[in-house]
Amino acid sequence: MPERLFVCTPSKLGAYADCPRRYRYSYVDRPAPPKGPPWAHNSLGASVHNALKNWYALPADRRRPEALAGLLRGTWVRDGFRDDEQERDAYRRALAWLESYVETLDPQADPVGVERVVAVRTAVLAFNGRADRIDLRPGASGPELVIVDYKTGRTGLDADDARGSQALALYAYAAERVFRRPCRRVELHHLPTGTIAAHEHTVESLARQVTRAEETARDIMGAERAVADGSDPDDAFPAEPGPRCGWCDYRRTCPAGAQTPGKDPWAALDRRD
Repeated sequence: MPERLFVCTPSKLGAYADCPRRYRYSYVDRPAPPKGPPWAHNSLGASVHNALKNWYALPADRRRPEALAGLLRGTWVRDGFRDDEQERDAYRRALAWLESYVETLDPQADPVGVERVVAVRTAVLAFNGRADRIDLRPGASGPELVIVDYKTGRTGLDADDARGSQALALYAYAAERVFRRPCRRVELHHLPTGTIAAHEHTVESLARQVTRAEETARDIMGAERAVADGSDPDDAFPAEPGPRCGWCDYRRTCPAGAQTPGKDPWAALDRRD
């Protein structure tokens, strides 16, 4: 019998790469352990992403900066903030980011996809993921697809971040097959600074990222088989303690992670100041 395909998303692969124990808590243990409180930076990021999605859903003649305040209010997620003052400040900053960002966009241009799910199968993976935006732009040999990913977090993103992002590479690999057009360029659009970090993949570099994902999938399936055969889940999915533990949803459940002081739900917003 052929080996079953590993159904995955970028976040599923990333969870295992970051810490196999976190992957186990998220995707293997049932019932899953309780998570910690929601994070304010996730609320902020989701609000901005949804506002941009709804901006593109407007008729082209209504895609103006003045529409953004209403769109952001309509998508605003309130979870995780320290208090009303911090939430109001986050809203004002997010609105300023959005207003500056849409000034760089052509309101008449419709992307190929906004929050578009793309999927592809390989010999190992059944991959699907939701790309923030997929553009169609002129290329050297004709129109080409470009993967755009919005970022609202840490500063200092550069071309190496775009080059090394497995998620962006998998989106590009899948989009090329879904739309049957070349897709090699990936971009990280950092709204707080208005900067773009980009990378031009090759057929070979995309293939390497797919191979990496397949290797991760094989490791995961091997660990899951080991648990099914009676191995200790802690051995099959070891913890990888480190600075990330303070930000982990399962820190309180994980004996190794509990050794690291936890971060307040709003701590990432304080780091932006």
